[in-house]
Amino acid sequence: MALGSRQFFLGLACSLAFFPNFINAQDSDLGNWLIYIGSKKINKTWNWHHEVQHRNYNAIGDLEQLLLRTGLGYTIEDKNQNFLLGYGYILSENYDGLGEKKTVNEHRIFQQVISQQSITNLKFSHRFRLEQRFIESEFKMRFRYFLSARVPLGTDSKFYLSGYNELFIEPEEDFFDRNRIYGGIGYKLFEGVNIELGYMNQFLGSLSRDQINVIMLLNL
Repeated sequence: MALGSRQFFLGLACSLAFFPNFINAQDSDLGNWLIYIGSKKINKTWNWHHEVQHRNYNAIGDLEQLLLRTGLGYTIEDKNQNFLLGYGYILSENYDGLGEKKTVNEHRIFQQVISQQSITNLKFSHRFRLEQRFIESEFKMRFRYFLSARVPLGTDSKFYLSGYNELFIEPEEDFFDRNRIYGGIGYKLFEGVNIELGYMNQFLGSLSRDQINVIMLLNL
């Protein structure tokens, strides 16, 4: 393994090992999301999307949310567009005013379109997603717009910079639901397999929370 690769993984291991392991989430202003996102080609046009996210209030051990998604996508190659119909299950552990946790179950059906474009070595991705959310006995609709960018760190480098912004809109509530902004560094392990380490800020109305993101991306 090259020296640069060893340094990257050593830095990743150290960041996880020395990341503050807060016992009580209410004493922690920094969370940690462990994310796996996969896409497996069935043939030239169809793909299977699968995703797992383990979101923690602290470094690890104080679960905020477990998210599972899957879906079937259809790609129009000459237009660099993918249309996907999917399902998600979300288990949330929410703290109440007394510091006690309450479990909330949510089922989602979602439709999305991803459009990709490139400008020289800068790659952009636009994702438009519509969600139908079944939260216990409630039903909600939500729209999300996700814009991401990726640029390699050098002509032949396996390292790259990655960033995104995602806006959430709930038309039946206060219209604006939340916004997420992320920046990180990634490394291409193999063809179609990447890992990223980054920082994300989530803004919800008058509240703001910071997250460390460790992301595995699989596209085979």
